[in-house]
Amino acid sequence: MTAEKHYEKARAQILKAALPDVPFDGWTGKSMRNAAKKAGVESGLARLAFPGGTTDLVMYFTAQGDKRMAAKLAKADLPAMKVRERITFAVRTRLEVDEENREALRRATAYLALPTSGTAGVRALYGTVDAIWRAAGDTSTDYNFYTKRLILSGVYSSTLAIWFGDDTDGFEKTWTFLDRRIADVMQIEKVKGRAEKIIGALPSPLGLVSRLRYPLGR
Repeated sequence: MTAEKHYEKARAQILKAALPDVPFDGWTGKSMRNAAKKAGVESGLARLAFPGGTTDLVMYFTAQGDKRMAAKLAKADLPAMKVRERITFAVRTRLEVDEENREALRRATAYLALPTSGTAGVRALYGTVDAIWRAAGDTSTDYNFYTKRLILSGVYSSTLAIWFGDDTDGFEKTWTFLDRRIADVMQIEKVKGRAEKIIGALPSPLGLVSRLRYPLGR
């Protein structure tokens, strides 16, 4: 077994052990250490698996959710859907794959929003919306690449906030909200001009987003 596979196995074991306790204890250094101990992962190996500590564990958790979403979408007949339907279905799928981990995801979102998390929250959000667009068949490489992800970031984040507090049957409130948001902003050509004005008023956001498109150094 290669070192990376060894680390990946440790990451998966620690995350699996942490998830039952995170809704109560949150994402903390203590909960991570307890999870490693519960999983039988030696502390030195745990540090090598997650050199960034708790933040790396939270990022791993969100990335695993993105992978489960992508795997589920790969089995769906997305080509038969219109682009707007694909995005709606993909966002819904992303939430559904973590339905059992909803509180853990809520706490992860709150954790990544802390100033101490640095750019981790932006990177996690970018990873999710990029995975959604790629699953939907997006192959753009020009300005559209960035505007699509910027717009979807707002849709996904606002829908996620509704989902966290939704107690309706089958999350009906969330899906109704999602449908409305998609209808409002997923017509890329119509909102492109508005997005360009917003982006132009911000301090070089495309520089940040373009860097997030590729792995960042620690």
